[in-house]
Amino acid sequence: MDEGDVETPEEMILKQHRREKKDLQAKIQSMKNSVPKNDKKRRKQMTEEITKMEAELDQKHDEELRRLESASDAKVEEVPNGVEEVLNGVEAQTVEQQPRVTKAQKRRDKKAVQERQRESRIAEAEVQNLRGERHLEGVKLAEKLSRRGLQIKEISTDGHCMYRAIRDQLLRRDKSELSVKELRCRTAAHMRSHADDFLPFLSDPDTGDAYAADDFEKYCSDVEHTAAWGGQLELQALSKVLQLPVEVVQADSPTVTVGEEHAGDAITLIYMRHAYGLGEHYNSVERADNS
Repeated sequence: MDEGDVETPEEMILKQHRREKKDLQAKIQSMKNSVPKNDKKRRKQMTEEITKMEAELDQKHDEELRRLESASDAKVEEVPNGVEEVLNGVEAQTVEQQPRVTKAQKRRDKKAVQERQRESRIAEAEVQNLRGERHLEGVKLAEKLSRRGLQIKEISTDGHCMYRAIRDQLLRRDKSELSVKELRCRTAAHMRSHADDFLPFLSDPDTGDAYAADDFEKYCSDVEHTAAWGGQLELQALSKVLQLPVEVVQADSPTVTVGEEHAGDAITLIYMRHAYGLGEHYNSVERADNS
């Protein structure tokens, strides 16, 4: 505030409102961080509580502004007629001296309104998500894993998710430090050297024609050098490369195990059909955090 400016009662109460809204958003964020994403019941309760808190704060602010407006009107009505004429003259002289709302303040007010609207949309999305396919899939997977003392370990969605999930599993066992690039290279090399095991299962997605040798080499090159998404064939190749079984846990289907002929504890992957709105995705697993 510039030197000599004095806040009006309305400016003071609006400033207080912005501070209270900011405090409420901080509290809401803390609440969201404290509730696990897969806890359906608590997430629903939290969303309802957030909506109630926001509504109560909006109602409180509206009532305070109405009281301020009523108080201002009452003061005007209580002024004697003679004095009112004098005050009107003074007001005409001082109206230009009243501090204007600065552009910066207008931007802050607009930003506060937008932030409240954004948080409201997030709360609505949380409610909708409780009935969505992604949420239901997550609940089913969480139930399956909890019986084994496991939980989902999130893997980034960058096209390498299957390889990253396998690498995560290997690192947890201290068995390998293979990078994603090395896993891709070994997968492609195995497929090239065992073409007869993979070529019959590949065809052009547009025409349905079986892959020729050139098509298969292009496919293997994509496995090795790009972020091409991995699937059943790549899992079979990796199982051979690592000499380990790989089990894939799904929400609505039985667990599928690739490479059962290999000894050792299976690598466990989570296959999600509705992850993050991006479609199919692989995650890893970790021991459940019972705390």
